[in-house]
Amino acid sequence: MANAPESRSRLPSLSTIILVAAGLIAAISAAIAVSRSSGGGGADADNPAAKDWRTVGWAYAQNGDAAESARAYRKATEIEPDNAENWSSLGEALQTPSATTVPEAATAFAKAIALNPADPRARYFLAVQKDIKGDHKGAVDDWLALLRDSPPGAPWEADLRRNIDQVASRNKIDLAGRLPQPGATGPASAAIPGPTGEQLAAASSIPPGQQDQMVQAMVQRLADKLKTNPKDADGWIRMMRSQMVLNQPKLAGEAMRSGMAAFAGDAATQGRLKSAGAELGVPGA
Repeated sequence: MANAPESRSRLPSLSTIILVAAGLIAAISAAIAVSRSSGGGGADADNPAAKDWRTVGWAYAQNGDAAESARAYRKATEIEPDNAENWSSLGEALQTPSATTVPEAATAFAKAIALNPADPRARYFLAVQKDIKGDHKGAVDDWLALLRDSPPGAPWEADLRRNIDQVASRNKIDLAGRLPQPGATGPASAAIPGPTGEQLAAASSIPPGQQDQMVQAMVQRLADKLKTNPKDADGWIRMMRSQMVLNQPKLAGEAMRSGMAAFAGDAATQGRLKSAGAELGVPGA
């Protein structure tokens, strides 16, 4: 599948980068990061300066710069220490690039949980740290608890289920009767999280040239993931949406056809991809 822009015309900058980034969030951590369904935060959850630092941290994370992302989130925790999201975001930025447990990340997650015991991102990553340490059953138990507490159709539900299945299978953990039934879902693309107001408000601080580079890097990362693992229906839907946001309907059509080919013989998934394409306005859907 081709991934280069169909023309050299300038990419839309401010809202486009946020919409594309939202469409490319595939990891559960990122889905949780932009979700507000957990509510809660802290006494000063609306501090504008902390919001700006969170958005900067989010943007750096999407561009693959974990160190700068963590630096930005540290600033947010200094300004707004009573906001759980600041701490769980910092922990995510520190833990995500590491194959070993990161003590500072563990401390950040603990602070987030102390402020908001329901914080889904902190709960998810504390279980990740258990898994890294070899407590696979404890990690699966915690993820199952998070899944049970998640609202129906939560944007992280599919990835969380897949993660539970993979870890349980790899470590021979019996899930019989323990995995909750899938929650009700909306349209095929409904699980793709959207941008928050603070992300839109602060994204203009990123220079236009860097915005273009960030968009292209995000699209390329998703394309690379789909090349490695083409049996990712959510990934193909994200790619379709991203190309439509970038006003590249031809590439969106190619993404739909590539996804259909990857799921040859799977009529249900092909139907889901076709439905998503129609909803997004992809040519040929």
